[in-house]
Amino acid sequence: MTTDRPDLTALELLVRVGELGSLGAAARAVDMAQPNASRAIARLERQLRVVLIHRSATGSRLTTEGGVVAEWAREALAGVDRVVVGALSLAEDHKPHLTVAASLTIAEYLAPGWLARLRRLHPELQVSLDVGNSHDVLEAVGSARVPLGFVESPVVPRTVGSAVVMRDRLVVIVAPEHPWSRRRRPITAAELAATRLILREAGSGTRDTLEAALAREGHTLSELEMELASTAAVKASVATGGAPAVLSELAVVSELAGGALVSVPLDEALDLARPLRAVWPRSTRPTGVAADVVRIARGRS
Repeated sequence: MTTDRPDLTALELLVRVGELGSLGAAARAVDMAQPNASRAIARLERQLRVVLIHRSATGSRLTTEGGVVAEWAREALAGVDRVVVGALSLAEDHKPHLTVAASLTIAEYLAPGWLARLRRLHPELQVSLDVGNSHDVLEAVGSARVPLGFVESPVVPRTVGSAVVMRDRLVVIVAPEHPWSRRRRPITAAELAATRLILREAGSGTRDTLEAALAREGHTLSELEMELASTAAVKASVATGGAPAVLSELAVVSELAGGALVSVPLDEALDLARPLRAVWPRSTRPTGVAADVVRIARGRS
């Protein structure tokens, strides 16, 4: 294993370029002078031996490879944050603690903001976020191992109480060079079902939602091109020229804006909208800080 690990600030810069579309804006976001930011990105490109950013007079955007690396960087930075939060929690065991479980899309793109707002309301609170697919979260909540969870499943079992906190929608994505990227006629349910797709694993809310939507139109999925356990892996496989995939629009906002991925139009009959739900053990209702998390997720706090 190489010991020449990338600088964390350079990785954060790369992520910010993808989000903000400008190296200057990214530099300001991490409180760095732009010349220093340019040198940091150039050093990262030399270190990784890949061009990460396309620079032009109108701004900066991630290359296809840069988009893939930025997703990995986002995960790596989240891991570092978990190390810091975990280490601090070891030193502060006397503080009140809340464990929240969340399925992957919610855990990556929504829960961090919710929990940050919760900490502002309760600075003394220790918060842990357990991440799994929707099936894992429902099992953990149903068995009362955690008091609160968030899932993307189209339906939830009677073993849990639940409330819809917001709505989401799945989109079909392809690489810019894929033939579907230039398609104007919407993809039908039959076409999508017959296509070898790259999808999340069985038990994920994304997979369950797609299968349920196709079933309502009388179709089942054909053999998959690939089954992957993370959103980042799905996006990386699609971006490097793989088969189409179906993911939450929350997960692909920056890639669609930067042109690393393309969203394919869908026939209106195929409804890929889905609720995102808070779930809790059936015998109880969220109270105290758990109830605060639900209110925050609903946009009420």
